Amino acid sequence: MSFTDQIKSKYILMIHFIGIILIFNGIVMLLPLLVLPFYRSEIHLAKNFILPAVVSMAIGSIIWIITRKRKHTDITIRDGGVIVVLAWILTCLVSSVPFLMLGNMNFTLSIFESVSGWTTTGLSVVDVEATAKIYLLWRSLMQLLGGAGIAVIVLASIIGPVGSGLYSAEGRSDMLLPNVTKSAKLIMSIYLGYVFSGTLLYIIAGMPAFDSVNHAMAALSTGGFSTTAGSIGDYNSPAIETITIILMFAGTINFAAHYLLLKGRLRSFAKQGEIRFMVFLLSITLPVVIFLSLRPLYSGVGQSIRTGVFNLVSALSTTGFSTVDYNDWPVFAIFVIILLMLIGGGTGSTAGGIKQYRIYILFRSMAKNLRSFYMPAKSIKEIKVERPEGTVFLQEANELRTGNFIAIYMLVYVAGVMIFLLYGYPLKESMFEFASSLGTVGLSVGITSAAAPPIILWTEIIGMFLGRLEILVVIYAGIKVFKDLKAILGKR
Repeated sequence: MSFTDQIKSKYILMIHFIGIILIFNGIVMLLPLLVLPFYRSEIHLAKNFILPAVVSMAIGSIIWIITRKRKHTDITIRDGGVIVVLAWILTCLVSSVPFLMLGNMNFTLSIFESVSGWTTTGLSVVDVEATAKIYLLWRSLMQLLGGAGIAVIVLASIIGPVGSGLYSAEGRSDMLLPNVTKSAKLIMSIYLGYVFSGTLLYIIAGMPAFDSVNHAMAALSTGGFSTTAGSIGDYNSPAIETITIILMFAGTINFAAHYLLLKGRLRSFAKQGEIRFMVFLLSITLPVVIFLSLRPLYSGVGQSIRTGVFNLVSALSTTGFSTVDYNDWPVFAIFVIILLMLIGGGTGSTAGGIKQYRIYILFRSMAKNLRSFYMPAKSIKEIKVERPEGTVFLQEANELRTGNFIAIYMLVYVAGVMIFLLYGYPLKESMFEFASSLGTVGLSVGITSAAAPPIILWTEIIGMFLGRLEILVVIYAGIKVFKDLKAILGKR
């Protein structure tokens, strides 16, 4: 088989998997209909989900039938990147159709809500108080499935061991079990188990059943979509806030680390470099923000602690739930939240941001380089990091890739903030809003709304998309497609 034939064979396989994704999209789009027996007045909205679902499944089935006799080939991480990017683009497009069919949302607003849902961001352009329950459930379902990863859920369990490239392209660096299929199924078991437990705890704490289901899905996926305008703050319940904090922590911790907990390996869990860094980060930022910034703002130490803990954990976990309005917060507290949103959650979790593991490696690398100035070269050891799979010794190439990723991430962040500034938004608000978009957080100081300029909404859409797929996956996928097309066209 010639090189160009191999490329064509790869793309036929990729298209085949895209067909499966479209079938999956159609099936998922029917799930919000489950709410109709409880809210029969919304039955007229069923067509907004049924029609696009049928079309998606029909197109996916046609693609699957045409390409089912494909030649067998392995999926590399580069191939997986192309599949993942295409899958996310198609999924977001298809999922925006129900919003578009409402009639009061244009293409930009519909795409925004869809992308915000699937990327588990939580920024919204809809009025949740006036939105039908079927749509609120749809938003939460998008976050639930987007958090676990579209490609991992659908394809990893189908293509088995050959799908390791796809698994890695979705940002899953840790295998819970020896093969991809078992890992994907175990991730979903852990994930859904937490959702069920969270829902039950919310109901016990006094939250209505419908709200409980939605908030459990949004909290664990670190998504942040709420069924109330004031988010978790509307319930004014310490119990509900505590449950939410637990779920947000669960969502921002590596799935492989959860596996250690389930196996009863508490010592191994506590030794994880990422876990220790998260504890260290919160132990510094929480007291400083609570006692130096929030204490004068709220009456009583207890209220300051309660407000600070919830909202800073929400920012670091990239969940985006809130209990207060940030517009009256001191600048220092806002600055800390921006930093936490940029840092983000754990690798291999549902959270966004640069990721705590990369920041941890950056600091360890800086410390090593500083030691090299006054210590003999032979005494400088490789960086040792505790990971769920065991102790890892980092090579300089790993440190370099980490530094490169952080640099690219910050360049994208600066570019996004500049667009906000060009449209006349203040620096503080611009930095906050785009950090929330790029970090897939969902906290807002009021810029994001249906009335925002389209270019601002599209800047946020691109930020959310790049943040969820970690930028480099999108870049690598684009380069691969360009080179493959060049090779095929050049052959002719």
